[in-house]
Amino acid sequence: MAESLPTIVLASRNRKKLREMADQLTCYRLQLISAADLPHVPDVEEGAHSFAENAALKAASVARATGHWSLGDDSGLEVDALNGAPGVLSSRYAGSNAADGDNNRKLLEQLADVPDQQRTARFVCYLAVADPDGTIRLQVDGVCRGRIIQADRGGGGFGYDPLFLIPEYHRTFGELSPVVKSVLSHRARAFQRLLPQLVALLRSS
Repeated sequence: MAESLPTIVLASRNRKKLREMADQLTCYRLQLISAADLPHVPDVEEGAHSFAENAALKAASVARATGHWSLGDDSGLEVDALNGAPGVLSSRYAGSNAADGDNNRKLLEQLADVPDQQRTARFVCYLAVADPDGTIRLQVDGVCRGRIIQADRGGGGFGYDPLFLIPEYHRTFGELSPVVKSVLSHRARAFQRLLPQLVALLRSS
């Protein structure tokens, strides 16, 4: 695109997630700022009961705090045998200060007696865009289906990636390259739906 589009604040403090979000936007002439780099922007409490509500809450809160367009993301893992858990608690499954390894260990403990064929799961990502007034203007979601294996494989990615097997590739997100993940992942699929609508919205605004 020849023209520059407005500044967008990425409403997240997770550096690895921010990198994935920014990578999805690199081909657009957007001015990207991370909420993690703005000390005056308060951390948004994820208190809602759904990914969609949390994404919208982040986007609206950060937009109002900065006076810029904001993009909120909430994502996580839903395991069928656990009735959708860990769900919105994905990042704090083993407690409010849990690290990735803690959450992964708890997940494996919860699935200890579940046979391989019943360990189906999906990663989900919800994105929300708020205008500078904090009004939500766009909402989309993306899903990637797979299976939870019985031990970590691969050192790439973050969160539950080393446990999440993509059956078609016979590899986990922890083993697949970032290039492949940037096409297959739940976040990538959500961005594929978002970007055409986002560009049209920003141009019209």
